[in-house]
Parts: sequence; structure tokens; C-alpha cells
Amino acid sequence: MAFPDRIERTVEVAQPPAKVWAALTTAEGLGTWFGNEATIDLRPGGAAQLKWDTGDTADLRVERVEEPSVFGFTWHIYGLPEDDPRRTYVEFTLEPAGGGTRLTVVESGFGQLTEDAHEKAYGGNTEGWRLELGELVEYLDAA
Repeated sequence: MAFPDRIERTVEVAQPPAKVWAALTTAEGLGTWFGNEATIDLRPGGAAQLKWDTGDTADLRVERVEEPSVFGFTWHIYGLPEDDPRRTYVEFTLEPAGGGTRLTVVESGFGQLTEDAHEKAYGGNTEGWRLELGELVEYLDAA
């Protein structure tokens, strides 16, 4: 049985691409809507880390930087042991839309998982992107 390999979400935001880009690619931006604190070395091969007040962390490896339209990274797959080398790839694409931005996020790589691992990771991240993109829109609207 084949499982969905990717999650794709698109949101329209009122802010221009440059402002959305900053929210996605700076420590200040990421540490406000996508965690409580962040670091980022914004270059292919660079490291980034998200930290939450709960003590949880997420380590990212920057893969693609095409300012101001494409930002991609890989990260650990939710639900797998920390030492599991498999990762998913997350890519944000920004397109001007009127006076704002159409932001699409695609996370791919779920097809490499077993049925049980897929159910947990895919379901958790589907809900996670719904929540996180809502937080991103709130962050941008408040700025």
C-alpha cells in the first residue's frame, strides 16, 4: 500500500514577500512564530535550531536559499528515534499576490516510512503545519 509522501499547504498573507521571507529565515522571525527561540545560519548546509519553552528542540539543515522566493530545509521525522538518520524536506515558496504573498509549504519524504511511523509522522505534521501556519499569519498580521 502506498502512503502519501507529502503535505502541501498554501496561505495568502497581506504582507509583501520581503516581510514573509524575514519571518521564515531570521532567528527573530522563526523564534517568534515557529518556536520560542531560534538560531539560523542562512546558507545551504547551514544549521538552524528551534527551541520551545517546553524544552523541545528541532535541528534543521538549510538546503535551499533563493531570496526572496524559496527556502528549504531538512529535519528529523516526528515520532522516529533521535538517532534515526531519515529526514523530511520542507520547502517554502513565496509568490507575490496582489499587495501580499502566496506562501506554499511542502514537506516531503514521508513515503520512506513504515505504516505505523507514517501514520504518526504524517498525521502529526499535517496538524502541525495547520497550527504553525496559523501562528505565522498571526505573527505577520501583528507586525
